[in-house]
Amino acid sequence: MLIVGLLVALLLLLGFAFAGCGWLAWVTAAVALFATWIVRCVASPLLLYGLLFATALVALVTGLPPLRRALFARALLPVLGKVMPRLGETERIALEAGTVWWDAQIFSGMPDWDALLRFQCKPLSPREQAFMDGPVTRLCEMLDDWQIEQDRDLPPEVWDFIKRERFFGMVLPERYGGLGMSEIGHSRVVTRIATRSVAAAVTVMVPNSLGPGELLVHYGTEEQKQRYLPRLAEGLEVPCFALTGPEAGSDAAATQSEGIVEWGRWQGEEVIGLRLNWNKRYITLAPVATLIGLAFRLKDPNGLLGGPVDRGITCALIPSDLPGVVIGKHHDPMGVPFANGPIEGHDVFVPIDAIIGGVAQAGHGWRMLMESLAAGRSISLPALAVGAAQMATRICGAYATVREQFDTPIGRFEGIEEPLARIAGLTYLMTATRTLTCGALDAGEKPAVLGSIAKAYLTDAMREVVSDAMDIRAGAAIQRGPRNALSRMWMSVPIGITVEGANILTRSMIIYGQGAIRCHPWVQKLIEAIAAKDLAAFDRATFGYINFVFTRGVRAFLLGLTGSRLASAPADTELHRQYQHLTRFASAFAVISDLCMATLGGALKRREKISGRLADALAWQYLAAATLKRYHDEPKLASNYDLARWGVALALYRTQEALRGVLDNLPSGFAASVGRLLVFPLGARFRPPSDGLGQRAARAILEDREARIHLTEDIHVPGPNEPGLGELEAALDKAVRALPVETKLRDAVRAGRIDRASKDQLDDIALAAGIISAEEYVALAEANEARDAVVQVDAFDEAIYRQLR
Repeated sequence: MLIVGLLVALLLLLGFAFAGCGWLAWVTAAVALFATWIVRCVASPLLLYGLLFATALVALVTGLPPLRRALFARALLPVLGKVMPRLGETERIALEAGTVWWDAQIFSGMPDWDALLRFQCKPLSPREQAFMDGPVTRLCEMLDDWQIEQDRDLPPEVWDFIKRERFFGMVLPERYGGLGMSEIGHSRVVTRIATRSVAAAVTVMVPNSLGPGELLVHYGTEEQKQRYLPRLAEGLEVPCFALTGPEAGSDAAATQSEGIVEWGRWQGEEVIGLRLNWNKRYITLAPVATLIGLAFRLKDPNGLLGGPVDRGITCALIPSDLPGVVIGKHHDPMGVPFANGPIEGHDVFVPIDAIIGGVAQAGHGWRMLMESLAAGRSISLPALAVGAAQMATRICGAYATVREQFDTPIGRFEGIEEPLARIAGLTYLMTATRTLTCGALDAGEKPAVLGSIAKAYLTDAMREVVSDAMDIRAGAAIQRGPRNALSRMWMSVPIGITVEGANILTRSMIIYGQGAIRCHPWVQKLIEAIAAKDLAAFDRATFGYINFVFTRGVRAFLLGLTGSRLASAPADTELHRQYQHLTRFASAFAVISDLCMATLGGALKRREKISGRLADALAWQYLAAATLKRYHDEPKLASNYDLARWGVALALYRTQEALRGVLDNLPSGFAASVGRLLVFPLGARFRPPSDGLGQRAARAILEDREARIHLTEDIHVPGPNEPGLGELEAALDKAVRALPVETKLRDAVRAGRIDRASKDQLDDIALAAGIISAEEYVALAEANEARDAVVQVDAFDEAIYRQLR
């Protein structure tokens, strides 16, 4: 009988192997063998034969694809066709935009850490570094952000410099006159400029992200490239891109802007062209633009182009000086003075070759935009967020050391230490995410999901960091003036959160909605098989999906039960356990994600609170992976170890809470109970970063000069006489030199060698008593004078105050 049991187990193994159910086959075979042995020992041969026959029958019909398709898949196909989400054309294009990268590793439930650590992020080239050290540094020196705010514009000499040094053509190919910079080079330029002036950074970044230049490079005809790209690179054309309108914000495909194909006169000739009408708003650089990239719905009622009447979303290039174009008004985005405004077109006629890519690209504008946004979201606003975070880190690290209360630097107080730790830890994590995402872009990827994560979660983290920095600076943070760079950063926070897809939309709909279909190993295959009514493909996808759910469920349970210790992870790293925990959460995420799709089906995309929490879990796993990657690649400073641990601890906790939130709100109580058993068999064990770890993270920017500089390597540090960061940095140097002398004074008071006195009197008493030298006395005086200068805030007389903007 045991031989028969072995044969049945082998039959099961072969059947599931045919079904593509790898590990499941071994488990099933083992169970069958064990059951056969038990029955052989305790039951009659008749029962044994009955069990063997039933088992063999199940193995036969599920293990042989032709039988399985006939008996199961054929009946299941129409049922799943009713519950699986149906994709409209615009949804399909949006979902297919860009590429899949590390996000697929997370959805797989088994991330390949060795592959991530082998991946090389592209460094700055010597030519890019020279650009950073030369034109970028000179531009930063030219920028006076307070004066720009008062003038409501960049100075003419700054505009001229930006155009002359080809800042508008950073990403354009060199053969067309551009700088041909890498994505990390582009990002670091924007980051550095942002630490001097958000208005200047936005002015530079927009033509290099979503704009006519980007679209022309990838989709334009050669004639269009030769005509426009050199002029864009040299600043002879100032571009804007008109996408958002009053009627089409989040749903940009619902635009009412329209282009009708008809005959018309162009430069004295009768040609086929477009009669355009549009109404757009929130368009950056619109008030100063000479060349408009326009998204509109193209219609061909007279069949001049052939094909359907409604050709769909199309993109075209429109000179701003044409009759019917109305621009020049300004919006005022939170008082940050970059050019932004509405733009209208009334019966504007252009020839048909104004379509980007020519007639062949008519109706393909939505795909162009989605693919460009997939890359653009990864760069511009994440770069702006990193600049704000690094600037806040540099300012608060210095201020919390220089500023004293009760004769103690305020950074020593635990109430200040807590937000300092968040500032330092989040800045480390944000910079890591920016670097890894740009690395993927430079490797040829267009990671749409990861780009959306970078945009949404880095700008949200910017809000958290700048808010903490404002709290630390307290009253000095809310008094506007040349000394206060934080107030201008604070005003820019909502801009980053709102534009290029508001974070609410990005979190609740885009990240998980796109990720679940594009990145999951089987979902897209299943949807495509159902749509095509391909029974063989449906069969493979269905049983592959079953195997995936089973194996990830077992993995999640075992990893949860053992505290992640069974998870594979790089062994040669101090952060081995962090890798293991993230592997566990990848399996947990896969299980809960599939539970949600199984119980909610197509309704999941309407359950935005649940999809938003799944997006949180996905995003924080990616941010943690970027943090581990950064620590692996960079010098092993002690502070980096603490900052990396802080960032991963926060990410693990927020991932856990996001997954718990999903389970707590699943409509199916049974599915939620199964999920809790598999994912949290011992309960929720992860906690936010501990106070001790937070203290070490804070000390990294208070006491470790090398760590502070390394953490803020992208910022521009002004001269010591410039109000704000320049004076603060100079004061920090003087305060650090005086620290040993101040320690000597405190020790002398404790020992009773001199009497306690006020600070300024104590210095004189110590000098007279010979406790300190004349040189040390001067160091104390310079430190006190510098402290007094940097704690001052700006004040204005009546006439100037009333003129402030």
